[in-house]
Amino acid sequence: MIFYLSIIETPEEKSKLEQIYLEYRGLMFHVANSILHNEQDAEDAIHQAFIKIAENIQKIDEPVCPKTQGYVVTIAENKAIDLYRRRIKHPMVEMDDEVPGISFVYEGENALTACILKLPARYREMILLRYHYGYSVKEVAAIMGISFSAASKLDQRAKNKLKDLYKKEEQS
Repeated sequence: MIFYLSIIETPEEKSKLEQIYLEYRGLMFHVANSILHNEQDAEDAIHQAFIKIAENIQKIDEPVCPKTQGYVVTIAENKAIDLYRRRIKHPMVEMDDEVPGISFVYEGENALTACILKLPARYREMILLRYHYGYSVKEVAAIMGISFSAASKLDQRAKNKLKDLYKKEEQS
């Protein structure tokens, strides 16, 4: 919110934007999410929409009225559609599990540690960041530079691979 307010100069316009933000943010998110079907992308679209609204705040007379509601919803729809088109034009690439990640050296001797060290680098990185360092999936996604859904899938695959390795280790 502070970022949007920094774009605006007068206190009246700042107040107007704040009212619009509080009144319509949820509706705008709902509209964007119904187009994009991804919460993170919807948040990005809403961010872009509020920048556009802040740049054109002088065009809004009353912050809470049907005309303003239509205006902000239209901007949210357009920003979501723009993001959707960009996503189609530049599709996401499937993750390669063999891409190198962080290396990890551990001196302890137990079956779980041995299994973690046998994991592919990306899986090992996910397991260490999530369960050793305590980051959330969202934080790991940011650290690794991947989307939230890719990080969730990587977390799931890493746990399954670790489970399989551990079962094999127990049997030997």
